[in-house]
Amino acid sequence: MYIAMNRFRVAKGREQEFIDIWKNRNSHLEAVPGFKEFNLLQGATDETATLFASHSLWQSAEDFGNWTRSEAFRAAHANAGGSRDLYLGPPQFEGFEMVL
Repeated sequence: MYIAMNRFRVAKGREQEFIDIWKNRNSHLEAVPGFKEFNLLQGATDETATLFASHSLWQSAEDFGNWTRSEAFRAAHANAGGSRDLYLGPPQFEGFEMVL
């Protein structure tokens, strides 16, 4: 199993807008081979931002890699640039192989 996470620092006060974008978007993930599960996680808030992480579970790192090169990926991210003012910096990717 493979876990892919992107960490986002969302401008304080814009959290619900960020959540709504994720809630209402078509991720196209259900039809992707190897996809298992998706979660959007909300973390701590400081003076300027709230931490969020997108968390997806895949059968393998190869399946995740195939997704990132697919038409489904391009379709899911087609409008991603329209809300740049929500973010304090770019998302930070972290990938993990499950060992236990």
